[in-house]
Amino acid sequence: MGRALFDLAVFRQYYQETLNAKLNKSGIENPWFVFGTSYSGALSAWFRLKFPHLTCGSLSSSGVVLAVYNFTEFDQQIGESAGSECKSVLQEITTLVDQRLASDGNSLKKLFDAAELKIDGDFLYFLADAAAIAFQYGNPDKLCSPLIEAKKAGEDLVSAYAKYVKEYYVKSFGVSTQTYNQKYLKDTSNDDRLWWFQVCTEVAYFQIAPANDSIRSSKVDTKYHLDLCKNVFGEGYTLRWMQQICTMEEQKLLGQK
Repeated sequence: MGRALFDLAVFRQYYQETLNAKLNKSGIENPWFVFGTSYSGALSAWFRLKFPHLTCGSLSSSGVVLAVYNFTEFDQQIGESAGSECKSVLQEITTLVDQRLASDGNSLKKLFDAAELKIDGDFLYFLADAAAIAFQYGNPDKLCSPLIEAKKAGEDLVSAYAKYVKEYYVKSFGVSTQTYNQKYLKDTSNDDRLWWFQVCTEVAYFQIAPANDSIRSSKVDTKYHLDLCKNVFGEGYTLRWMQQICTMEEQKLLGQK
């Protein structure tokens, strides 16, 4: 994170000097306002704190400004946004998926066109993200309406959810199942590993299942995330190490005591 902030500072200085040269001026400092969303939102907030002399203000929309180790609140917020009826159906689907994964995982993954996800945790994370995205991007009806209708009609809920995942999350939203495949993420030429590197080295934000009343599978836990970090980026990602890193990042970037 620190390197990214210094990169932005260098760019800001370079571009300001370029503007001055182009306009045949010297010593001019235009007002710079930084803004961003999610990760870039965090950078915009941190940039303002670290380089107040280089910017006049900052807007951080949904900025991930705190390095949270186990981010159970993410799943809890999905449940609140879903409402009781949709939440109940999603939890039932999770139970059914866990059961089928144990009895016939290959067939289940094929139903979701996700047979390449050999690691069960990758598959379950894929399904969890598919549900979360509907609320995160303001389209809850795309998810809840067909699932509630399927429940009332006595239809197979897992099949109904698979239809949503394939038609909305993959086809309409443009997500590829391979981005959840740890084998794919180990390839250093893939950009999809970049956020995971931030997760595994600086901010964590492990979106694990809460101990009670979760929507995502309980198998999406701390161990899954640490195993992913070790498998994709190498040994050394232990529970104690990650907790220390999160604390250090908070203190370093936000000046917390």
